Amino acid sequence: MPDLIFEIGTEEIPAGFLPPVFEELRERFEDFLKGATLKSEVVEAMGTPRRLVLIVRGLPRKQPDREEEIIGPPKSAAFASDGSPTKAAMGFAKAKGVSVEALSIKKTPKGEYVCIRRRVAGQETPALLAEFLPKLILALSFKKSMRWGTGTLRFARPIHWILAIFDGEVVPFSLEGLSSGNRSFGHRFLSPEGFEVSDAASYLKDLKAHYVMVDPKVRETVIRREIQEALKAKNLEWLEDPDLLKEVACLVEYPFIVMGQFDTAYLSLPKEILITAMREHQRYFSVLERDGRLAPYFIAVNNTLKEGLESFVRGHERVLRARLEDAKFFFEEDKKVPLAQRVEALKGVVFHAKLGTSYEKVMRITELSGYLADILKPDAKETVKRTAYLCKADLVSEMVGEFPSLQGTMGRIYARLSGEPEAVCEAIFEHYLPRFSEDRLPDGDAGAIVGMADRMDTLVGCFGNVLIPTGTADPFGLRRAALAIVRIILMKGYRLSLSDWTARAAQLLSEKVHTPLSTLQETVRDFFAVRFRGYLQSEGVAFDTIESVVARAFDDIADSYKRVKVFNDFRQDPAFVSLMLSFKRVANILEGEAVEEGARPDPALMTEEAEKALFQEVSKIQERFVALMEGEDYHKALKLISSLKPTVDQFFDEVLVMDPDEVLRRNRLILLTQIKELFSMFADFSKVSTAL
Repeated sequence: MPDLIFEIGTEEIPAGFLPPVFEELRERFEDFLKGATLKSEVVEAMGTPRRLVLIVRGLPRKQPDREEEIIGPPKSAAFASDGSPTKAAMGFAKAKGVSVEALSIKKTPKGEYVCIRRRVAGQETPALLAEFLPKLILALSFKKSMRWGTGTLRFARPIHWILAIFDGEVVPFSLEGLSSGNRSFGHRFLSPEGFEVSDAASYLKDLKAHYVMVDPKVRETVIRREIQEALKAKNLEWLEDPDLLKEVACLVEYPFIVMGQFDTAYLSLPKEILITAMREHQRYFSVLERDGRLAPYFIAVNNTLKEGLESFVRGHERVLRARLEDAKFFFEEDKKVPLAQRVEALKGVVFHAKLGTSYEKVMRITELSGYLADILKPDAKETVKRTAYLCKADLVSEMVGEFPSLQGTMGRIYARLSGEPEAVCEAIFEHYLPRFSEDRLPDGDAGAIVGMADRMDTLVGCFGNVLIPTGTADPFGLRRAALAIVRIILMKGYRLSLSDWTARAAQLLSEKVHTPLSTLQETVRDFFAVRFRGYLQSEGVAFDTIESVVARAFDDIADSYKRVKVFNDFRQDPAFVSLMLSFKRVANILEGEAVEEGARPDPALMTEEAEKALFQEVSKIQERFVALMEGEDYHKALKLISSLKPTVDQFFDEVLVMDPDEVLRRNRLILLTQIKELFSMFADFSKVSTAL
């Protein structure tokens, strides 16, 4: 079957825009195929800074024919009692271009309706593509788009050509004065001339001949291989950086590797500074000695040939020298001021217009960290509070001003130079962990506690000012902050009340937050519950298991996690069936019945032996069950309560709960409510959806 080659030729699109748009391009075309009832063998989306490319292999020349069924009015309205068609039937047939005789009757859950069944011929694929491809161009989304010239089209960068070939023929359409054609163009500098395209195989071959590697994965492989070959001769290694590799692969159409050097004097700088200066400003890969030390070399990825290599290398070295000289100057200047003396300067840094300065935030974090330390690690309180006081001081350093990604890293370095205890130095860095979803968590308690306090201050401050994430927008990273807290708590096993913690944070923000405390506590709890659910689902726990615990008791995150994991395991236990059957029988009879809180059944009113037996059994296990729950021996607690099933079954088989005698009925409902309350101490079992 034929192939489609679709290419949007542009001016250089920023590297960060490309991976998402490749995915979008593929997904939108696959949606088009589904909607058009077309199938293909492969849909590939790829490209370079100068082109977005879609290659679809094995696309049929036309849609398959299909049967179409159109439902009309009810049979009762379409035909009279004698079977003759009414105006409704004739009008429906006329509107659809068929005779009344072509109408048939279809039975549906709502009754019998008139319908038309007809065969619809599939459209030719070129016609479908000609209609869809311009819409596809207009639908692609970017972080930022632009208009150019006098047109209204918005795109990442100006479009210069459109290639659209299906089965060797141009798919004809126009967009903003640009017409689709059969020509592509090579590398802007190395082979800028155009060439004609007839099929996918020749297209890929001709692109390579014109110095274009269109697949970013291929470019990544080439870059990796050339770096390894270049370093092998010098017995060196490179600091592998997958994100940087992906980025530089999207900066070039045909990668060429050059290796340069810098003065060994710069190795006196902390390696984090050198790596960041090379990576963030120049997109250079760092080079390592075999023992892991930083070597005075770098790797740059060029978009031009190696001819004139020496001039390229000298250019890269000259630019990097200037960057490293700046970094050295900033570092030497920063060292003149002890880290603790920088805290005062945070008064001039606005954290948020509604939440005050970074200095105010540091004072709140210090107090909130002390509160947490008293609960979690009293012995570490002094280290925790010192860390909290210093944790943002590096924000006003020259180095972090130049390289914002070094916040925390420079704080650790400057704290060491200022003679702070090593535990404080490390905690200053670790309080930022985790920085992203797969990042490592803090090793020490001080960094973990200060990091949680920092994030909770932001969460409560934002929620207290109705700065709540909506849709995909989360400018303050609140979702990431809450998930980080959940991960830290679960890793460390920290036990604390979310409600009490929120209240303490709100107290410290009292002059800046005016939302009622109860509302704030509920909002924060619900926000954390969503992150908690997502985290457990990523571990493969069923949603209803999670929901049963969260709906009943979600305040101590570590305890809720323990309950979920125990319940998840217990669902594989044969006793689980007994547990759920007992609960469902009790819950079903109590549905819609109101029993005053705290009421207890009166044994003197019990007239049936099965009723007395159930009361005695509940009384027998209640004290032990409560003790097991308080001791958090949840598996034994579930086993114990599941043992009620035989007695519960006998009760329902032999006792009429809804007795006509109101006194007897009320006493029996109170007994069942007492049982339900025992279940509710662990979880809300009504949320469990498993069929039994």
